[in-house]
Amino acid sequence: MTFVQQRIREAGTAEIPPVALRTVAEALGDTTTRDPAHEQSVSTVYRPRHALDLREVLSPLARGGDGPGFRRTADGAWLTFRTPDGPATLRLGRTGDEVHATAWGHGAEWAIDGVPQLLGESDDWSELDVSQSSLLTEVRRRHPGVRLSRNRRVFEMLVPSVIEQKVTCTEAWRSWRLLVRRHGEPAPGPAPEGMWAAPDAEAWRRIPSWEWHAVGIGPQRSEAIVRASRVAEAVDRTAAEPPATASARLQSLPGIGAWTAAEVTARSHGDPDAVSVGDYHLPASVGCALVGEPVDDDAMLELLEPWAGQRQRVLRLIALSGIRKPRRGPRITRQDHRWH
Repeated sequence: MTFVQQRIREAGTAEIPPVALRTVAEALGDTTTRDPAHEQSVSTVYRPRHALDLREVLSPLARGGDGPGFRRTADGAWLTFRTPDGPATLRLGRTGDEVHATAWGHGAEWAIDGVPQLLGESDDWSELDVSQSSLLTEVRRRHPGVRLSRNRRVFEMLVPSVIEQKVTCTEAWRSWRLLVRRHGEPAPGPAPEGMWAAPDAEAWRRIPSWEWHAVGIGPQRSEAIVRASRVAEAVDRTAAEPPATASARLQSLPGIGAWTAAEVTARSHGDPDAVSVGDYHLPASVGCALVGEPVDDDAMLELLEPWAGQRQRVLRLIALSGIRKPRRGPRITRQDHRWH
C-alpha cells in the first residue's frame, strides 16, 4: 500500500477512483514510484482444441458484470486477481481460432501459465448425455463453446462467496466492490480505468468491524472471512486437491457450508459436480427447466441425479436456457446500513 492510499484510508474516503488517487498523490507530494514489474508484460497464444466461447466461460467470474476485477471491452476481457507471486492483470482477446493472452504484474507468469485451465482446457463434456431432455439437448447444440473455468484461486473465490451468503446479489456485489476499492490496489499494467486487484489475506484480516458494517456485511459473514484469512495459505493449497476434498476442507471452517463451498469449487476447481444446495433461486430454476414447475432442494437433487458427477455442467446449460422461476411477488427488500 502506498503512502497516499494509507492517508486516504485513514480519512475514511468511501471509494478511491484512480484519477482522484493520482490527483491527491500530487497534492501530498507523494514520490512513490510505480513498481516496474507492474508495467512489464508476458504474453502467450492459446489455441483451444475445442469450441470456446470466452464470454460464457468467464461469466461466472464477473460477479455482476463490469467491476474492479472484471471488465469486458471491445478488445476482449480483463481480469485482475491475486497469485502466489502477487497481483496480476490478465487480458484475453479472441482472434479467429486463437486466444491472445497478456498479463502484467508480479503474478504475470502465474496468470499466463494458467490460461488453458482458466479457459476450460481440461473440462471434458464428451461423457455428458443430455438426450433425455430435449431442452438441454437444444441448449447444448446452441452453446458448444461453454466450458467450466478452473482459476486455482480458492481463497479469492471464497471471500465474495461468503459475502453473497443470504443476501441479494446486488447487495453482495456492491459490498464486494467497495471493499476491493478501499483495501485492494490499482491493477497492474494498462488495465481499464477503475480496475483493482483484490486485497490479500492480511488486508482482509485487518479490516475493522465498523467498515464491514458500513458496507452492509454483518458479523457472521465478516467473522467467517477473517477466520478464513488466517488460514488462507492452507485454503489455497486445496487448489491441488480433488474438488470433493477441497469442498470438505472448506466446510470444516466455521461459517462455510455446502452452498459456499460449491460456489467456490465451481470457480476455483472447475468442479463438474458442484451444486449450490440452499440457493434461493436455483431449485426453482432447475424445476421449471426440467419438469415445468418450481421444486425444493431435495427434489432438485433428485432431478439432477441422472447426471451425478456432471451436475454443474447441467446447471450451466439450464442457466444458458434463460428459464427462470416466474416472478409473482415483490422483490426482496435491499438493505443498506452504510449510513447507520
